[in-house]
Amino acid sequence: MRRLPTALAVLLLAAASAQAATEPAPPPAVTPLAAHRATYTLSLDSARDGDVVAATGNMNYEVIDACDAWAVQQRLDMTITNRDGQDIHMISDYTTWEAKNGLRLRFRMRQTTDTAVTQITSGEATVQRAGGPGEIHYAEPEDSIKPLPAGTLFPMAHTARIIEAAEQGKKFLALPLFDGTTATGPDDTFVIITSWNQPEPYRFPELSDLPSGRVHVSFFEHASQHQVPDYEVGQRYWSNGVADDLQMDFGDFVMDGKLATFKLQPHGC
Repeated sequence: MRRLPTALAVLLLAAASAQAATEPAPPPAVTPLAAHRATYTLSLDSARDGDVVAATGNMNYEVIDACDAWAVQQRLDMTITNRDGQDIHMISDYTTWEAKNGLRLRFRMRQTTDTAVTQITSGEATVQRAGGPGEIHYAEPEDSIKPLPAGTLFPMAHTARIIEAAEQGKKFLALPLFDGTTATGPDDTFVIITSWNQPEPYRFPELSDLPSGRVHVSFFEHASQHQVPDYEVGQRYWSNGVADDLQMDFGDFVMDGKLATFKLQPHGC
């Protein structure tokens, strides 16, 4: 399991103005970001090569409005049963602090398999200006500096671009991303927006008045020649940043995620 499903990062809706036949129409209303807590129940959708025969788990996700930034805490807890009947317990703890202007990201990810730490990353990344180049300063797994190419987005800005494109009726995007979940630097992502729909009743009433749609994101190591993505995630997104109906493809197996609990949190500013 290489990374967390970072496409769950909170969305910043920045819809472009629609053009009428005779004069510009008012821009769409901006949906406020949802500071919220959510839990997801995870179950095995499918497995490749028969190595995984069962899997269950849960994910806790919290978004905090920190005034000039968004703080995200995510804990992914899964138990996987292999073909030999052995249970493998995997936990990933991932936290970020991302400036709302998109210029700075602090990150930490710690992953364990049973009781052994199998991956850890932490540090800070900055870009000089919107759309400009930048750099990553890793503190873990070792002190190092890696460049960020021009146009690199951090998680919230990345998802904001996706939602903006969905509001504009676009279907495909290719976007660079750095999320801090690996020590290899930024990723290239390919995004397919399969739908964007008007509000409809939903089992969580807070989401019933918001537009939503299906999005699929594939992650590739930056500038690699690999044709197979390292990780893929599909989900239904609402315009306030809440996600449901997850499909997380970790390569050897695919997990479904269903929103089990959801609570809006007060904004601090």
